[in-house]
Amino acid sequence: MIKNYLKTTFRSLLKNRSYSFLNITGLAVGIACASLIFLWVQDELTFNHNFEKRANIYKIYENQTYEGKVSTFHATPGLMAKTITTEIPGIKSAARLSGTSASLFSLGDKYINEQGDYADKEILSILDIPFVKGNPATAMQELHSLVINETMAKKFFGDAEPIGKALKMNNDKEFTVTGVFHDLPKNSTLQFHWLVPLANIDHSQPWMTMWGANWARTYVELEPSANVASVNQKLKNYISTKTKNDNKTVCFLFAMNDWNLHDNFVDGKMSGGKIQYVKTFTFIAWIILLIACINFMNLSTARSEQRAKEVGVRKVMGAGRGKLIGQFIGEAVVMSFVSVVLAIGIVYLALPSFNDMVQKELSVNILEPGHLIFLFTIAIITGLLAGSYPAFYLSSFNPITVLKNIKIKTGAASGFIRQSLVVIQFSASIILIIGTVIIYQQIQHVKNRQLGYDRNNLIYMDVQGKMVEHFAAIRNDLNKSGVVENAALSDDPVLEVGSNTDGYTWEGKDATKNPLISWEKVSPQFISTMGMKLVAGRDFYADAKLDSSNVIINEAFARQMGKEGRVGGILRDGNKSYQITGIVKDFLYNDMYATSAPALFYCKEAENRIFNVRLKSDVNVQDALTKIGQVMKANNPGYPFEYKFIDDDFDQLFKTETLTGSLAGVFAGLAIFISCLGLFGLAAYTAERRIKEIGIRKVLGASVSGLVGLLSKDFLKLVCIACVIAFPVAFWTTHHWLQSYQYRIDINWVVFAVAGVAAMLIALTTVSFQAIKAALMNPVKSLRSE
Repeated sequence: MIKNYLKTTFRSLLKNRSYSFLNITGLAVGIACASLIFLWVQDELTFNHNFEKRANIYKIYENQTYEGKVSTFHATPGLMAKTITTEIPGIKSAARLSGTSASLFSLGDKYINEQGDYADKEILSILDIPFVKGNPATAMQELHSLVINETMAKKFFGDAEPIGKALKMNNDKEFTVTGVFHDLPKNSTLQFHWLVPLANIDHSQPWMTMWGANWARTYVELEPSANVASVNQKLKNYISTKTKNDNKTVCFLFAMNDWNLHDNFVDGKMSGGKIQYVKTFTFIAWIILLIACINFMNLSTARSEQRAKEVGVRKVMGAGRGKLIGQFIGEAVVMSFVSVVLAIGIVYLALPSFNDMVQKELSVNILEPGHLIFLFTIAIITGLLAGSYPAFYLSSFNPITVLKNIKIKTGAASGFIRQSLVVIQFSASIILIIGTVIIYQQIQHVKNRQLGYDRNNLIYMDVQGKMVEHFAAIRNDLNKSGVVENAALSDDPVLEVGSNTDGYTWEGKDATKNPLISWEKVSPQFISTMGMKLVAGRDFYADAKLDSSNVIINEAFARQMGKEGRVGGILRDGNKSYQITGIVKDFLYNDMYATSAPALFYCKEAENRIFNVRLKSDVNVQDALTKIGQVMKANNPGYPFEYKFIDDDFDQLFKTETLTGSLAGVFAGLAIFISCLGLFGLAAYTAERRIKEIGIRKVLGASVSGLVGLLSKDFLKLVCIACVIAFPVAFWTTHHWLQSYQYRIDINWVVFAVAGVAAMLIALTTVSFQAIKAALMNPVKSLRSE
């Protein structure tokens, strides 16, 4: 019997090839889209799952209050890790990381920059990193020991034994490889290729041993039985007990399980993060899947009425209603499984492009239980839903009625259901279209914002070797190259002013106010190299020593200082006084959506970490980079020329928003495509049912355009209803999303009008093809007796 049903199913599919193609393709595309999104979601939800003890691993964060606003930082005093282990019950172990940065490693004539950290040896046991070679318990005991990952070991040693071999770090000291660990997966928050004992640098500056200086990242492992709330209570004012002052610094534990998805803090409290985008993408996936399932059900129910005679014959031959129900549901389930198989093929084909879009290395393992359960569940549920209505409806036919060619009353219910499903499809599609446009507009709105400096033709390099000592000579050679406009040193890239302090005072300062101030140590050429505009005073002198007691501030800081925020005003930093020699126009850094925060610049070159270069606007970029590379290698031999564009860093600040917009745009297009497949099939079904009516109208003189309008208007009405439903939902959703940004666009009604018109034109184009085909048919054929 089952074999007979399968034969009947595949014969039906082959007989109605167009219908089968539309039905199976629509569902397959929907399942494939949802599957790709769920792969991304799975990757985000399993971040840091490579760490077996992740449930007990935490990072210590600090909340600091400035001007009544709480700011959250992840840097802590360097002394903290050692003392909390013995002074706070429940903490099993603690370790520090310096913060991932690039260092140059060399072996013979091989020089490679690798990302890594200075770390305490306890980090290996806390993270329980699996080693390929060496013993993690002893790998970082010696001061000049070095542990590296498999990829780095392969680069330097190939297939040779790396343990016991030495690598020179930053063309200075040699470190002995004592361990090789497995590469950390891409969905790990921590990404380091090497670890060196932090004791090599934790005393290199006097402030690194002070409780008031936050520079280390402190990680802790709690005892399995520890009470997190109790540990947090003891950590809360821990730093204050060491500094003996009321600086309102509050420490707390931030769980590893939250690092990836809940890393956004507002006013000192966890407030969303990437979890918002995971929810958004999950919602989009379900919407796409819903549209595809609706499409599948609509076409299945629409075409089912053509099988009335088949049902009549089967009933006359003795088929019971139960067997007929089983047959039709079985056919729908089989088609659903065919769609799933096709969807798997689409996923494998689309995955490389999808990985490029989301910048991940996702893979699909079809035999993974989770994936199998998802696909099997979708196939069964879709098949049951699509097959249930036609099964129960068709099995209820009276065989005498259908075999006598008496027209069966389809009833208003079936038509209403199909129309409602079309409305739902297009409502979801229109919402996605509007959302895509709003996201794009918001990103462009911020990107086109005045930054206060020129980010074009600006590159920067990490300071290596003797770049600071030889700065004057390097800058001179760069200027002679003919491709460089200017060059300057700074602590940080202009987009990431990372140093903050609350130790500044000035005449008339309100003692109750404690503003957060950002500062940078720069070379004299920094302001001009960045293209910043002075609104008052002068730039630094070419000789940095002449401005050793002077500073330049921005407008935001000048407003903060009141009457002292002027050229000639005096600013005190601890026991030292500085005179304000210039005020620059406000510029944006760190948060591109916020207003400019108070900032100042010291004229100091000794400890800079970034080498900034501005290219001339009329040069060929590749030629310019070649010449700059030659200058850098000549003046700083032994170090590779590696650079970054500020423009690229700027775009990376909008990575998540851009990804959201791209995905929403792609899947909005696919949602429309799937909806149109269904609309195409329904239009063909409608034209077929009304074929005699169309023939009679043509005989009576109806024009082709009139007949096309007649067949199209019902579908356009459905799209209009979809717009009425979609517009308020889209407005509420996008308005709610925009509220998370301080600097945002106003929602324009034109977006909704364009989306609605676009949806109607797409629907009209889809329906018109079938309508024109029916209108052009010879009425003699359509009116011929069966």
